[in-house]
Amino acid sequence: MTVGLFIPCYVDQFYPNAAIATLELLEKLGVRVVYPPKQTCCGQPMANSGFEHLTKESNDLFIKNFREFDYIVAPSGSCVLHMKDHLHSDKYPAEAKAMRGKVYELIEFLTDVLKVDSLKARFPHKVGLHQSCHGQRGLKLAQMSELVAPAFSKPEQLLRLVEGLELVELTRQDECCGFGGTFCVAEEAVSVKMGKDRVADHVQHGADYITASDMSCLMHMEGILHRQKSQVKVLHIAEILNAQEL
Repeated sequence: MTVGLFIPCYVDQFYPNAAIATLELLEKLGVRVVYPPKQTCCGQPMANSGFEHLTKESNDLFIKNFREFDYIVAPSGSCVLHMKDHLHSDKYPAEAKAMRGKVYELIEFLTDVLKVDSLKARFPHKVGLHQSCHGQRGLKLAQMSELVAPAFSKPEQLLRLVEGLELVELTRQDECCGFGGTFCVAEEAVSVKMGKDRVADHVQHGADYITASDMSCLMHMEGILHRQKSQVKVLHIAEILNAQEL
C-alpha cells in the first residue's frame, strides 16, 4: 500500500509539526508514504468564496500529483471533504471521479482502512476533543448528539488508545468553533463570539489541550486562547496519536 500525503497549504506554512506527525504515524503503522513536492492549494478557499470556476488548474495539478497512489491522505477534514465533493476535471474526468473515492482524512483512514485498534502512544494530559463541522457533518467522523441515533466518534475511539490521556466531557460537544474558512473574514464578530464560547467550554472543564482533526479550527481557537493569555494549548490529533510523552 502506497499513500500520497496531501498537506494543506496552511498546515505546510503554519503548522508543519502536524504534517510531520501524520507522516511518522502512518510510517509507524507500516504504510509507505510519498509526499509529492509539487502540490499546492487544493482550491477550497476560492470555491468557498464563490469562485469554483477558478479552481480548474488546481484540480488538474492535484490529479497529476496524486494519480499514482492507492490512497490519498490528509490531516484536514475540510480539505478532504472539498476534494471528495468537488474534484472535477475537463482534462481528466475519469481520473477525477476515481480519485474522489481515494481521498481520506487521516482519522477515517486509520479507522476505516487500517482499522487501527492499538497505538504505541503516551500523552498524560487532560484533552478536550473538538469535533469539526467538516469532519462530523461532512465526513461522518462522529455522530451528532442532537440526533436520535447510536453515538460514535472515530477521533475519540483513537484517542482512547493513547496511554495516560484523559478526555474531558464537554457541555456542548458538537458546537462549531466559528472559523468556517472565509466565514471568519466575512462575519468576524459572529466568528469570534462562537470561538470564545467553544474555548470556554474546554477551559471550564479543565482541558490542558484542545485537539481536533482540523488544524484550521484549532488555529482559530489558538488565537483566542493567546489573546486571553490562557495556558491551554492546541494540538492536532496526529501529534497526540504520534506522541511518546509531553
